[in-house]
Amino acid sequence: MLWNLVASPFGGAVFPINPKRSSVLGIKAYKHISEVPEQVDLAVVVTPAATVPGIIHDCAEEGVTGAIIISAGFKEIGPAGVALERQIMDEAHRGNMRVIGPNCLGVMSPLTGLNATFAATNARPGNVAFISQSGALCTAVLDWSLKVMVGFSAFLSLGSMLDVGFGDLIYYLGNDPRTRSIVIYMETIGDARNFLSAAREVALSKPIIVIKAGRSEAAAKAAASHTGSLAGSDEVLEAAFRRCGVLRVNSISDMFYMAEVLSKQPSPKGPRLTILTNAGGPGVLATDTLIASRGELTDLTPQTMDALSEILPPAWSHNNPIDVLGDASPARYAKAVEIAAKDPHSDGLLVILTPQAMTDPTQTAEQLKPFAKLDGKPILASWMGGAEVSAGESILNRANIPTFPFPDTAARAFTYMWRWAYNLKGLYETPCLAEDTAECTPDKALVCDLIQKVRDAGRTILTESESKQVLETYCLPTVRTLVAPTVEEAVEHANTIGYPVVLKLYSETITHKTDVGGVELNLADAEAVVRAYSRIHQSVTEKVGAEHFQGVTVQPMISAGSGYELIIGSSLDAQFGPVLLFGAGGQLVEVFKDRALALPPLNTTLVRRMMEQTKIYKALKGVRGRPPVDLAGLEQLMVRFSRLVVEQPWIKEIDINPLLASPDRLIALDARIVVHGPEVTLDQIPKPAIRPYPTRYVSTWTMKDGGEVTIRPIRPEDEPAMVHFHETLSERSVYLRYFHLMNLSQRVSHERLTRICFIDYDREMALVAERQHEILAVGRLTKILGTNDGEVAALVSDKYQGHGLGKELLARLLLVAADEKLSRVKADILPDNRDIMRICEKLGFSLHHSTEDQVVKAEFRL
Repeated sequence: MLWNLVASPFGGAVFPINPKRSSVLGIKAYKHISEVPEQVDLAVVVTPAATVPGIIHDCAEEGVTGAIIISAGFKEIGPAGVALERQIMDEAHRGNMRVIGPNCLGVMSPLTGLNATFAATNARPGNVAFISQSGALCTAVLDWSLKVMVGFSAFLSLGSMLDVGFGDLIYYLGNDPRTRSIVIYMETIGDARNFLSAAREVALSKPIIVIKAGRSEAAAKAAASHTGSLAGSDEVLEAAFRRCGVLRVNSISDMFYMAEVLSKQPSPKGPRLTILTNAGGPGVLATDTLIASRGELTDLTPQTMDALSEILPPAWSHNNPIDVLGDASPARYAKAVEIAAKDPHSDGLLVILTPQAMTDPTQTAEQLKPFAKLDGKPILASWMGGAEVSAGESILNRANIPTFPFPDTAARAFTYMWRWAYNLKGLYETPCLAEDTAECTPDKALVCDLIQKVRDAGRTILTESESKQVLETYCLPTVRTLVAPTVEEAVEHANTIGYPVVLKLYSETITHKTDVGGVELNLADAEAVVRAYSRIHQSVTEKVGAEHFQGVTVQPMISAGSGYELIIGSSLDAQFGPVLLFGAGGQLVEVFKDRALALPPLNTTLVRRMMEQTKIYKALKGVRGRPPVDLAGLEQLMVRFSRLVVEQPWIKEIDINPLLASPDRLIALDARIVVHGPEVTLDQIPKPAIRPYPTRYVSTWTMKDGGEVTIRPIRPEDEPAMVHFHETLSERSVYLRYFHLMNLSQRVSHERLTRICFIDYDREMALVAERQHEILAVGRLTKILGTNDGEVAALVSDKYQGHGLGKELLARLLLVAADEKLSRVKADILPDNRDIMRICEKLGFSLHHSTEDQVVKAEFRL
């Protein structure tokens, strides 16, 4: 360890600390860190586990801000190790230290020369950051990377992730201009909310590629609901990765292939690949892999087919894959690629070459160099063979055309690219604002009271009637359901509703008809209702006792007709909190298992992306003459359902099965809600991995002129309104806010507004003042990474300046900062902006004129 540090060219001083030796490796040693004559930046701890808390205490006392703990013997050994970890973190927090490890290989910074690991060799410098929880895998990857000439901007082993985790490093590497892509080997995700927050922020600018061990882990035990039995833990992780724009791969080689491909070629706009080859077999292999990984072959246009027929021999394949035949010259290859690249149906190209007697791999590669930068289409190559094709591979790689030894690997890389691009596009696509937002204001207190009464009664399952009441409160349409505790009332309800009706068991402990071997009964007259009621009553009392029988539910029988039976639900994951499910419903839901998972909260775009993953979605759009269902309404329903899930934490599981979807209506026919028992406390319930919309900060406020506005957190749907807001700003207002002039097209570009409207409420808070769907002002509080400070700014439309909006927004943001337990809020102000300086002074900020930065620095201590 010490030798790696002193032999590496990072240029810093290294001080061995050892109470028993005067020198180590010929370097003067110190008995205690307090004796070191210089300020220490980093402590690397390689001592027995029991001694580590004391060492961290000493380091904190001396102002050391970072430590890497190589030592093992902590939580992996049991409770005693957990106690040691707790002591370490207590000492680290006391001294504002950050800790990597314990039980890790260490950290390399190949670009600066630092090697704080016990690996045998140094990593090559490059632009890929590699993070791993497994030290042993690190050494294997390091050895492999030297063989294949892969270089790194950072090479990090995290071990147990006691303190520094994936999220911290993703933020850091996202701001590192020398890192182009981030590659992660993951065993456990650690702080899920921090990971998702960081990944979502960075993924738009840098690819994050993950290989996660444990894909084959057995799914979680089947829960009381359909949703619980359908949602396996690995599928939840997949949903989390999709939500934050992370690309998951299945092999170590794919990790680094994708890091290279995504840094060299543009992302495809669709899943359709054109394959061009000089041999049929490799083209077929590539096609098989493409289809198996949910890609598609390009359906070549007649114009493309005609153009290819003019330059290719008559025996060419006349299809995709395009077989240019074994005697293809470099010129024939180049001309065929040029034609194929122009096909409007194509989203990308794969060029395969096998070394045959007439093949010139080197010159063919030279001829392909001009196609390295196709407009919005990636081009990949597979030069199959060994020494004979190596020169051509080098030419292609230098031209930024990624090469693969086998065509199936290349085809899989293309589908990875498409999947990554598709997820990112959905992440930042502006959703539609719910049309019924104003009309549907759920009575959250009513639902809380209902659930609390159930828990106080010692129950964990809501009756069907209670469950539907919860749904109706959140504007989720349900079939009219009445409770019949006696046979007379059952007949009366049936008469009120009108025949035919459906009777279903209603019990304090059992709310599913199959639990007592009963059936749903489609009853056409009063006599049938009486007979069915008696049969159900007898069945229940024999099985669970008369004291549990409360009657049956009576509801109209609704035929699916031209509609479809769906299931939507939610269950809890230990790491990610609530997980939503959508798919094909009905009695065979667990047989077909056609479903998709997502993390709440959802907007309409995320709902549509979720539904697109299922097979039934194609039918919902209309098929074989059947009209499409109300997809826009279904999206809005799912958004409301996700709101219910995040706003009611006592709900453990919830099913709507079936949800009947047809062209003219959406209606829940059956519902089931399971809540946490009275023994569970709120702090024991896993929280949503993505912070939901903070409704607590929504309220009305009256301006100086008496006009009333709504002040609320910004949301993704505000992008169109933000465009109009920027149209109302003068050049002076823009200059005072951004410290330089920005033209309107820059300010309202989709790429910029996605970062302004699609915020992570854990990382920042933006409040807008709105009146009649018009945004009048915006204030923003952003947490400063690596500190407990925040930065604030406000911008008011010229027409509404002087109405008190700026002061009100900043005052509310100070309250948010207090809620978030920040220590200090700062702002930089141009000296000309006297209005905002007066506002800050009134709110209690202290102002300091910085001659160095030529700004006024405002500070508010909380």
